[in-house]
Amino acid sequence: MEEDIIRVDRLTKRFDDFTAVDGISFSVKRGEIFAFLGPNGAGKSTTIKMLTTLLRPTEGDIRLNGCDPASDPDGVRRSIGIIFQDQSLDDELTAYENMDFHGALYGMPKRDRRPRIEELLTYVELWDRRESLVKEFSGGMKRRLEIARGLMHHPKVLFLDEPTLGLDPQTRNKMWEYLRILSQTDGTTIFFTTHYMEEADRIADRIAIIDHGRIIAIGTPAELKERTGKTSLEDVFLAFTGKVIRDEEGTVLDRMRLHHMSHNKR
Repeated sequence: MEEDIIRVDRLTKRFDDFTAVDGISFSVKRGEIFAFLGPNGAGKSTTIKMLTTLLRPTEGDIRLNGCDPASDPDGVRRSIGIIFQDQSLDDELTAYENMDFHGALYGMPKRDRRPRIEELLTYVELWDRRESLVKEFSGGMKRRLEIARGLMHHPKVLFLDEPTLGLDPQTRNKMWEYLRILSQTDGTTIFFTTHYMEEADRIADRIAIIDHGRIIAIGTPAELKERTGKTSLEDVFLAFTGKVIRDEEGTVLDRMRLHHMSHNKR
């Protein structure tokens, strides 16, 4: 079995004349917790969408668990779980029904779904709320349910796109506690994007710093600090990019609009 579960070579995504992802190459090992760190609009979400079959690359090559998203999207989808920034649960269903429906979508037999649902909802401390409608849940409870649902079909890779955005620090810490245990016990590879420095520093085995669609540096938090002679990841990022990450920085779509506005003025 290949040591690398994800291999990316010269991956590029262009929207008209705007390049959102610009020829990036990297690999992720099985069981690794891998972080994409960069400001909003750096190309993080666009890359995840290409890795998970939601966007077709303009150029480049992807292998995920031995499958090519372009020629074998179903093979990739069977191998992955995804948790996006915006929650995608059905608020009018119970926690149990959301889990059961997801398992059915992935072709899990009913006899296998019940014990898996109980295992995962217990794991994220929601089993006692299994019959509650999701619309009654807090933001943190919904996020925990999404994690459980994303794990329902035993994915090899769990993708999380800014998974703790808007969560309080206690809920964020609890969420990462679940995921670290999962990575250690099940060998699940975790690939997450973030612009929270302390989160990347504390959680990730390795970090890829991405800015303007290009990977600027990859390494463990300690390696990146050593390479730049800095003691904090904030200073590492500043050293590599010449900027600090701000929450108010624009998204890719914002940058595309600005780009087209300035282009049209010429």
